Amino acid sequence: MISRSTLSHLRIPFSLFLLPVFLFALATSPNLNESRLLLVFLALHLFLYPSSNGYNSFYDRDEESIGGLKNPPKVTPDLLVVSLVFFGIAIGLAAWINWSFASMVLLYGLVSMAYSHPSIRIKKYPWASWLIAGLFQGCFTFALAYAGLSDFGWEVMQKSHVLIPGLLTSLMLWGNYPLTQVYQHGEDSRRGDRTLSLTLGIKGTFYFASVCFALTGVAFCWFFWEKGQVSILWTYLGAMCPILLYFLIWFYFVQKDLKAANFSWAMGMNVISALCLNVFFIYYFLENTQILQVFSY
Repeated sequence: MISRSTLSHLRIPFSLFLLPVFLFALATSPNLNESRLLLVFLALHLFLYPSSNGYNSFYDRDEESIGGLKNPPKVTPDLLVVSLVFFGIAIGLAAWINWSFASMVLLYGLVSMAYSHPSIRIKKYPWASWLIAGLFQGCFTFALAYAGLSDFGWEVMQKSHVLIPGLLTSLMLWGNYPLTQVYQHGEDSRRGDRTLSLTLGIKGTFYFASVCFALTGVAFCWFFWEKGQVSILWTYLGAMCPILLYFLIWFYFVQKDLKAANFSWAMGMNVISALCLNVFFIYYFLENTQILQVFSY
């Protein structure tokens, strides 16, 4: 029986915020299959990500707001067991596709565990945690989703048509990553975790995110332009407008009062980013795979 506290710390709905990476991989995968699509989706979003959330919550033992939980309940002993069971299920589902994909899921999970485990705790190293989290939640996840969806293996890591869009997803996450820490300065300081947002400061976090978002926008525009997808490029820019507007409004209030760098604003940023990006990548999937054209006949 999973306790209510453990269920909360798994933060299953929070997986929605990483769904754009899966959808982008789905839009570019050449060998789609309905059963693999379902297996990859379940392995990542219902088991692997919640496992990571729960495992890290067990060792962090946060008392203040964390991603997806404004008032996190006290951690109970079953959280560690459930998170490891979820991790095992994710690997099992991945192995149903192929063992290479399963080994990718295993590596992702181990790196995620190292993020908060006290013997390694990547989280306390500001630039290393920023680089590793963005790389694994972005580029590596894109590649493993691509591999699972198309029944490929580790060879996808050597393909430019996988690595380039994968790095674009890392760029997105590298910009957003410090913003997810901006309201946790007090608790991170008390615990001895020198996060990137702490290193940059509150206003520095926003300036840093601004630069990353600008680079991300330019990189995605180049990607769609090089592929001759000009109409997609304009759709992408349209999808980014609400995200950019929200970010600028938030930054405006932060400049007036640093207390605006809080959980509510940060979660609002996550929600609007996930909504706009998920809608865009679903549209891109339908356009890139020409499914819409099939149904129009």
